[in-house]
Amino acid sequence: MSTDLLTQLKALHLYGMAEAWLELSAEMPQRKQISPQAALCQLINAEIAERQLRSLKYQMTAAKFPIHRDLVKFDWDETPLARQQIEQLSTAAFMDDAHNLILVGGTGTGKTHLATALGVAAIHHGKRIRFFNAVDLVNLLEQEKQLNKTGNLARRLIQVDAVILDELSYLPFPESGGALLFHLISQLYERTSLIVTTNLKFSEWVQVFLTMRK
Repeated sequence: MSTDLLTQLKALHLYGMAEAWLELSAEMPQRKQISPQAALCQLINAEIAERQLRSLKYQMTAAKFPIHRDLVKFDWDETPLARQQIEQLSTAAFMDDAHNLILVGGTGTGKTHLATALGVAAIHHGKRIRFFNAVDLVNLLEQEKQLNKTGNLARRLIQVDAVILDELSYLPFPESGGALLFHLISQLYERTSLIVTTNLKFSEWVQVFLTMRK
């Protein structure tokens, strides 16, 4: 009967329950009789935990981070940023209202590390994140336009909680690509949060966006 139940649980894709049932069955001879209600609660909790883990793994893969980074390994001694402020951002609460975040700094200042770590933390809070290098994203938008599928990517990204746009430098791509990127950003505005990393000074942003809109 135990084997049949295990097979049925797996057939129903209740893998968390199946694993918990194996453990429960092995413990039964050594422990006092467990009530049906307690056994059922244990099985349900195991299934919930297993599904949460599967969802977490899926979202980490779907985010397409170039490399895993988290705040545990962040070197607070090498940044002028306030730890308390960053830890507040890591709750991902700013994404609930589609607020945006811009990380400005020179090469090697940890912008990408921090953006990725905030993305990873957000996934642990149940958010959906997508990471792009700015140049790669522009190339995708150009390809989409050539295939007459303009708008498909925007419709997908509107469904996520935040898009990380890494390495937005001073237009390292054609003006046509900049215009496509500007259009995408305008579509995401107030719908999906943006986390942008850039080495541009704020005084250069006006010129950048004027050029992108051409």
